[in-house]
Amino acid sequence: MLDLCWVEELLQEEERKYRDRVRQFVEKQCMGLVAEYFEKGEFPTQLIPLMADLGLFGVHLEGHGRKRLSHTLYGLVCQELGRCDSGLRAMFSVQNSLVMDPICWYGSPAQKELWLPRLARGEAIGCFALSEPEAGSNPSAMTTRAEPKGSSFVLNGTKMWITNGTLAQVALIWAKLGEEIRGFLVETCTAGLAVSPIRRKFSYRTSPTALLTLDDCVVPEESMLPHARGLKAALKCLNSARYGVACGALGSALACYQAAHSFASRRQVFDRPVASYQLVQEKLVRMAVEITKAQLLSLRVGRLMDQGKALYPQISLLKLNNVREAMKIARMARDILGARGILADHHVIRHLCDLEALATLEGTETIHVLLLGEHLTGIQAFH
Repeated sequence: MLDLCWVEELLQEEERKYRDRVRQFVEKQCMGLVAEYFEKGEFPTQLIPLMADLGLFGVHLEGHGRKRLSHTLYGLVCQELGRCDSGLRAMFSVQNSLVMDPICWYGSPAQKELWLPRLARGEAIGCFALSEPEAGSNPSAMTTRAEPKGSSFVLNGTKMWITNGTLAQVALIWAKLGEEIRGFLVETCTAGLAVSPIRRKFSYRTSPTALLTLDDCVVPEESMLPHARGLKAALKCLNSARYGVACGALGSALACYQAAHSFASRRQVFDRPVASYQLVQEKLVRMAVEITKAQLLSLRVGRLMDQGKALYPQISLLKLNNVREAMKIARMARDILGARGILADHHVIRHLCDLEALATLEGTETIHVLLLGEHLTGIQAFH
């Protein structure tokens, strides 16, 4: 694995051991089947119990059979899963950062007891329903509403681009109750909730993305997360998720570099390996330099998160950098592989396509630029 600055030496032994277990799982159980599922546009659900057995659900949880992992280690897991497939990484990230974490932070004791053990064992999958067709970058503009009705709430609205939506048994749905945004845990079998897969995607093909439609969906009052109040509660969940996206993008970049380096070393053109040509070496060096920067930045932000010191502009910086540079790396790798670069079995085209989705989810490049611009100047440019 590429490591020009010996980042490996900066990891703790426990982090390396757990990362290596995940790496072995990816190599033995995932790599051989991901191209087939990418082509079919389906998630390999047979991996879910294996992921649960590996302890990949509830990584920020202490109890329920789980030991809390550091944010840094969470990022290393995202890197390994992202090196295989972005849909696989997304399924892991959503289950942890966007479902189990908010239940831990905001849930009642009864909600925690009901859902956390099932989610940790992979017996239930969750999804996070914040985005809407007309409210993505500006979630405060959501139109989904919750109206009190006796000891229940009636939910109406539409949620879009919901990762894990077609797999989920429970959805964390954000809705306006009066003028305040609140979170509700809604079982996906509830009457009035319709889940429709988003089809014909040419990116994120293994990710089970859905449209959720709420039409007079009645839920009991105990479904509301008692401590999730306001948009800040929803956005807090996104910090860890954004860190996961950034580390997953680093994994994609590493996979593309490895594919390009391996191909260039063995492919002969004009009786010489492709890697012997100056222009190809220049591309490999550019890729390696940006990967090294991303490795160091990812580790630093992970450590800051572990210390409770990370600021949202630092996470925005990481997400912006890693995804932007991974896209450039994937394109260079595709070029080095020539015609083979468009074949799913060589992996690069999958990562190139998936990175187009990563550039948008958990905040577009433009949004993160504006967040950093506000941090640097003290002037908000959103409006």
